[in-house]
Amino acid sequence: MGSPFSALLVTVFTPLAGVALLAVVRTLSVAGWLNLGLTVLEFMASLALASAVAYGGDLTAHSFHIDALNVYLVVLTTFIGMTTAIFSRPYMAQVCAEGRITRQRMQLYHAMFQGFQFTMLLALTTDNLGVLWVAVEGATLATVLLVSLYRTPESVEAAWKYFILCGVGIALALFGTVLVYFAAQQVLADPEQGLTWSVLHASAAQLDPTVLGIAFVFLLVGYGTKVGLVPMHFWLPDAHSEGPTPVSAVLSGLLLNVALYALLRLKMLADPALANGSSPAIAGHLMMAFGLVSFVVGSLSLQRRHNIKRMFSYSSIEHMGLMTFAFGMGGPLATFAGLLHMLVHSLTKSAIFVTVGHATHIAGTQTIEHIRGLIHTQPGVGWGLLLGVAAIAGFPPFGIFASEFLVIAATMASWPWLSVILLSGLAIAFAGLFGNVQPMVYGAAPENQAAVKANMLPVVVHLLLVLWLGLAIPALLANWLNQVTVLIAGEGVL
Repeated sequence: MGSPFSALLVTVFTPLAGVALLAVVRTLSVAGWLNLGLTVLEFMASLALASAVAYGGDLTAHSFHIDALNVYLVVLTTFIGMTTAIFSRPYMAQVCAEGRITRQRMQLYHAMFQGFQFTMLLALTTDNLGVLWVAVEGATLATVLLVSLYRTPESVEAAWKYFILCGVGIALALFGTVLVYFAAQQVLADPEQGLTWSVLHASAAQLDPTVLGIAFVFLLVGYGTKVGLVPMHFWLPDAHSEGPTPVSAVLSGLLLNVALYALLRLKMLADPALANGSSPAIAGHLMMAFGLVSFVVGSLSLQRRHNIKRMFSYSSIEHMGLMTFAFGMGGPLATFAGLLHMLVHSLTKSAIFVTVGHATHIAGTQTIEHIRGLIHTQPGVGWGLLLGVAAIAGFPPFGIFASEFLVIAATMASWPWLSVILLSGLAIAFAGLFGNVQPMVYGAAPENQAAVKANMLPVVVHLLLVLWLGLAIPALLANWLNQVTVLIAGEGVL
């Protein structure tokens, strides 16, 4: 790839070129392979970028800033984008063959898939808080078009709800960004640098704590809407249940991470500024409160679900709440646990949605009561769903068990009484997930239920990675996560 900056440009702008290409390609088979090829190129470029950062240090150039935090998420985003494209190519071709969408909307799907990748990668790599806001808003618009792809009344309603709620949230985030810019004008010699994160981070301790405190409240509510934090979460179950399954995989596995990443970057500005004010820990306490409420509501909402995709969307709310709680608690152990949980949750949840896509095709419905006997009809799909649920529920030796154990250990060290709530929530979530999944996997299969052509490669790869991370975190990844922990918390765990 040449220089690190060249690798960065290829990673970020390949999907933008893909939008233009896929918008004019009319042959569906060619578009599917082209979409997959672009995601492979993006992933390879992100690996080259990560290697350059690992050996050469941070990269800051032309309004981009790459460090250990965002390059780790860039690689994760391109990897899941690639594996989802592997699943998406035959799956969406089958959806089109069934007449659920037209060939013209398939063009829109492929173009917006790359547009979604572009906006997420731009949000992760930009050094400008204004561009970050624009990129997150761009991801919202791309997702609206993807969620409404089937053009059913339910999908249009879900897209409209998503657009309105996230539009309100992003407007609040804009106001918070303006307040950060206002605070920067009082400190920085060059007013044009008022939205440059790397410059602001270097001067964060000098920023007005009152203004930063107010700004963070707006930013938390604004970007927290995109994270799916309660009570701004109502868009998420509808968007997951009505959009195409590959969209659910990237929504839950990637977009929620990008919004939480934005909050992390802004907390890294707020904490040094608020240290000089009357409430030095208010940013962390707010994240803990929103995260804990989201975790509890998500866990309780897993009970008595009727739609399989809505059920797993509430699982996403639960896990994003747990991550937000961990990052709010702060400290090296909680931060390391939050980063690890972000990784293993993305891999596991995207694998689950791939399996759910096949399960709903087998049963011909998303209604849990009508999905039965998968392990008898198609053992690969049945076992994939069962193992995916075991992983997301925190069964050892999967990686989510390790990350949840670390979160609970950090909680017991700092807020012992809250560990009771966490353990209770995990037990409730476990009961809800397995109470719903057990009959879907082991129940008696309907007489007319037949196997489908299933692409389980992404599921196998993701779950093997999550299992590996539960058994032993590779030294390279452990050191990388430790570097990010030092960047966020000021000290590491290794």
